[in-house]
Amino acid sequence: MPQLRIALAQVNATVGDLGGNASLVLEWTRKAREGGAHLVVFPEMVLTGYPVEDLAIRTSFARASSEALEALAGSLDAAGLGEVAAVVGYLDRDSEGPRNAAAVLHGGRVVARQFKHHLPNYGVFDERRYFKPGSSLDVVRVNGVEVGLVICEDLWQDGGPVTALGAAGVDVVVSPNASPYERKKDDQRLPLVARRAAEARAPLAYCNLVGGQDELVFDGDSLVVSAEGQLIGRAPQFVEHLMFADFDVPGGLEYAEGRVGGFEVRRVALSDAGPAYEPLPAPRVFEPLSDEAEVWHALVTGLRDYVHKNGFRSVVLGLSGGIDSAVVAALAVDALGADAVYGVSMPSSYSSEHSRSDASDMAARTGLHFTTEPIGEMVSVYVDQLELTGLAEENIQARCRGMLLMALSNQHGHLVLATGNKSELAVGYSTIYGDAVGGYAPIKDVLKTLVWDLARWRNAEAEKRGETPPIPENSISKPPSAELRPGQVDTDSLPDYELLDDLLDDYVEGDKGYDDLLAAGFAPELVDRVLRMVDRAEYKRRQYPPGTKISNKAFGRDRRLPITSGWREG
Repeated sequence: MPQLRIALAQVNATVGDLGGNASLVLEWTRKAREGGAHLVVFPEMVLTGYPVEDLAIRTSFARASSEALEALAGSLDAAGLGEVAAVVGYLDRDSEGPRNAAAVLHGGRVVARQFKHHLPNYGVFDERRYFKPGSSLDVVRVNGVEVGLVICEDLWQDGGPVTALGAAGVDVVVSPNASPYERKKDDQRLPLVARRAAEARAPLAYCNLVGGQDELVFDGDSLVVSAEGQLIGRAPQFVEHLMFADFDVPGGLEYAEGRVGGFEVRRVALSDAGPAYEPLPAPRVFEPLSDEAEVWHALVTGLRDYVHKNGFRSVVLGLSGGIDSAVVAALAVDALGADAVYGVSMPSSYSSEHSRSDASDMAARTGLHFTTEPIGEMVSVYVDQLELTGLAEENIQARCRGMLLMALSNQHGHLVLATGNKSELAVGYSTIYGDAVGGYAPIKDVLKTLVWDLARWRNAEAEKRGETPPIPENSISKPPSAELRPGQVDTDSLPDYELLDDLLDDYVEGDKGYDDLLAAGFAPELVDRVLRMVDRAEYKRRQYPPGTKISNKAFGRDRRLPITSGWREG
């Protein structure tokens, strides 16, 4: 009875870093061989990183990717790893155009290549803009086991390549993926993978990317299921991980090649069955994280990788004593360490005593660097010279703070973090060139009510571990305020956040129209008011920094609306 040991290498690749990603493949292939693996599977486009966006249509980059793949095959063999078959995702290009591809490297050569068939063109995906679809399926025989291959979206399509592999006959299916995180997505993956394994009548090993890439974050959560759809192993989320799984093939299947189910099936024999070995214990099944833990780890991963992959060593942010800046600071400390985080209190004449003391308390709790830079005199210069009043006076305070943070960034090389949340961004409750300045916005896709939930969760986690909760209780419990005029609170300008977020969830993420919102029970005057604010703020959102996507409809990559538009709901 043939046996096969597969290793799933859930790794963190960087877009465009062909040399670094190749070294990553070599390092983790060595770990796979040390664990006795015959086959190691890496995520989709691991060699180039994902998504490569318009790099895909740059001929020089596609050429470099193909050359790096050939060189990697040689490097693996030279390092004594040539007997391990490695499934490596990369960018290919042929006479028809760019290809989202996966190759099998073995014995110093590229022994099989397969192109992705189904190219997603929804949400954050633009693959039809970049790639040409494939029409063939490669099945490789490794240690006597017939292994089929499907790439990411090919797994999500009913009646697609998996069905064809089932008809052609395979012993195991492996699937390299770059499936971006969004809330509760792990709940969808296991049922999907289980269904596809049943279609193929074979165990299925799903390997997903991990790490941050601009707004996207990948959570790993790699899976192995049996031919009956039973969960065999599950990798942890948001960390690099190598998962081993052993398969005993019962035999008796009939194998076909040629045209099957609309695909050209090609078979490549790499190695016949070797000596029997003692199987490993079943891989561990890591429990998925709770909702708040999952979101927190996604935000930490997205921020950490954005900072590190773009060459920054430290970040700076305004600490107002409010909940948003406190949560962003706590995320930054978890992502980068307290010594890389610089918080600045920038009180104006309207700043309350508690805003200053809460900011100082936050710094003391986390150990981040903390300074106070009053802006009163800066503001007075603008106000007095231009005779500013009302909204103009309020906004000049925010812009002085933004200018101060950017000056510190220029002077010391910090990346400025914007601290605005999704609720504010949705309704335009922010100041361009003020609190909207920065290079990254960690909670850009986090509604205000979820910001509070995350703060409470993070503090509770600290208490469980016997640590000091990072976020002052007063920052959580006090009414939110921009403090740009005497006695100001957010509800002077906005509906209660519980109600606002409920409506935004339907309008922004659910794409519901005016009548749908009324049918959902929202008052007409509330719908009129909020939709008007959301629609008019599109120009602000276009100028906001990138931030980690956690929802199914994030501003920017997912939700794309014209700035200039005469259409209004209602």
